[in-house]
Amino acid sequence: MSVPLHDRVAALAAALDAGEGRLPAEVVTDGRAVLARVGERAALSAEHTVVALAGATGSGKSSLVNALVGEEVARPGVQRPTTGEALAAVRGPGADPLLDWLGVRRRHGLPAGPGAAGSRLVLLDLPDHDSVVEAHRLRAEHLIERVDLLVWVVDPQKYADAALHERYLRPLARHAEVVVLVLNQADRLGPAEVDAVLADLRRLAAADGLPGVRTLAVSARTGDGVPALRDLLDDAAERRRVAVARMTADVEVAARRVLDACGAAPGRRRGRDDAGLPALADALADAAGVPVVVEAVRRAAVRRASARAGWPPVRWLARLRPDPLRRLHLATGSLPGRRRGRGGPADDVEPGAVERTSLPPAGPAARAAASSAVRRYVDGAAADAPDAWALAVRDAVGSADLAEDLDRAVGSTTLLPDRPGAWVRVAGVVQWVLLAAAVAGALWLAALAGLAYLQLPAPRTPEWGPFPVPTALLAGGLLAGALLALLASVLARLRARGRARAARARLLAAVTRVARDRAVDPAGAVLADLAACRDQARRAAGDRGR
Repeated sequence: MSVPLHDRVAALAAALDAGEGRLPAEVVTDGRAVLARVGERAALSAEHTVVALAGATGSGKSSLVNALVGEEVARPGVQRPTTGEALAAVRGPGADPLLDWLGVRRRHGLPAGPGAAGSRLVLLDLPDHDSVVEAHRLRAEHLIERVDLLVWVVDPQKYADAALHERYLRPLARHAEVVVLVLNQADRLGPAEVDAVLADLRRLAAADGLPGVRTLAVSARTGDGVPALRDLLDDAAERRRVAVARMTADVEVAARRVLDACGAAPGRRRGRDDAGLPALADALADAAGVPVVVEAVRRAAVRRASARAGWPPVRWLARLRPDPLRRLHLATGSLPGRRRGRGGPADDVEPGAVERTSLPPAGPAARAAASSAVRRYVDGAAADAPDAWALAVRDAVGSADLAEDLDRAVGSTTLLPDRPGAWVRVAGVVQWVLLAAAVAGALWLAALAGLAYLQLPAPRTPEWGPFPVPTALLAGGLLAGALLALLASVLARLRARGRARAARARLLAAVTRVARDRAVDPAGAVLADLAACRDQARRAAGDRGR
């Protein structure tokens, strides 16, 4: 089932809009001119069929017009070749707005006949297309673009003229339904010669992109073949379909030009391409200093655990060491204005809400790797696109302020939880209990020593196994505290590796979002326009396949 004309028009307009600035300027200009012509013609009389007789000087088209209408409305001997205006022979009322649009001022009314001969018809006698006066040629070409049915009149001497085929017939490729080739002056040839010329004319027309075009042999002088041509025109006027056929062919040709400019469609992806995203994100992560941040997270996690679970009297030593993350102006927990999802990392704050980090700038190698990764991604995403679209992808991606975006992404990422793990808090409480036991044992032993020094009777000291309780409390508290601190240190390092891996995953996710925002989505938008341009152009051309 063919695509209706109004759907083709809408599809061509959508294709041109999607390809604006990327399609060749002449393709867009010509396409919009076709849309304008189609819209203007569709708004005018649908009852009249406009038929134009075009031809070269001496082809006899004016004589043929007179023969078709049965009276002398055109004066061949006087008007050719200096006339610059077309003549319209009009059958049926209501054609004035249509003729005004065509720019035809010379008009001659025809009486209505019976049957098909009574249908509304506008028959134009065009200026010679090979006139020595340029204004005449331009006027003829203006009308050739706008008429519904084009009858091209040739003669036995000039039917193979290169200018005719290259300048006029080849641009009408795909218009075979609305073109008729008429060999006039056939009375100068014998029957065999007429057949040979018509066969050669069909061959040349097929080479011009007009296979199956209708061809007739006539003689305006003797009247041979004129009734058959008249019946063809009357039938076209009665069916009133050639106007739609002409507009459809014009839209199809414009759509094919858009398709040619879009190149062949890829057999794989459409729209955004994520195939190269992991490699791009890894390269940008290196350029953003993610490895440095991950190492800082690991050391900060060890420092935090040591400050909470270490031996209390020496914890202050751990606090003397600067926080690796704060030295980089990086937060260790949730930032103001952030929210957490269920079990997931915190969402990013708005751009600009995070202070710039103190990460060292990426070195030449990292910057080169990031630039190469962006370039590889763009080249891969636009591999199937025509040059203009590939350039549009590169322009859309760009690299300005990419470092700022990466730095902001790193600075707005939660690196460590707000509170240390439960085991750290438990170990800290146990450390204080052990310290209290050691202090109690020391005070007990000090009290016993004082009593002995004063030679006062000492109370009986309880024992736990072979050790007095005060000694057991002092030694056990100190030994257990040291052992717990050692165990906590080992566990903190193990847990810090996990914290670092989790932080790396969140940082990589943040960098990936930057890669999407700055590369994948802009490139995908351009490629989506390309896909839309292709799809709409196919529909406008009547091709329903994808």
